[in-house]
Amino acid sequence: QVRLVESGGGLVQAGGSLRLTCAASGSIVRVNQMGWYRQAPGNQRELVALLLSTGNTNYADSVKGRFIIAKDNARNTVYLQMNSLKPEDTAVYYCNGSPAIYSWGQGTQVTVSS
Repeated sequence: QVRLVESGGGLVQAGGSLRLTCAASGSIVRVNQMGWYRQAPGNQRELVALLLSTGNTNYADSVKGRFIIAKDNARNTVYLQMNSLKPEDTAVYYCNGSPAIYSWGQGTQVTVSS
């Protein structure tokens, strides 16, 4: 069974940066499209960054130009560099495949203060 462990969240002021890490068991990072998702209180979980198997990336309009998704196949790890953070980025962040076929990890809380 694939296990996903997210880390790197925290409390940051608006305009700050954070780097999230997702460690995956097995070699799913190398062979699958991977995405970062987030869920704010009262909202549905949404996909914010997608890393295609081709190496191309897609981003939600709300984070485009501020977030960067990347991976390290050797470490089975996916990263999300988040810059110029805004209070509306506050959410629990998760990684998964795209589509999200694996069991969700515990996520990592990102809180951006104004």
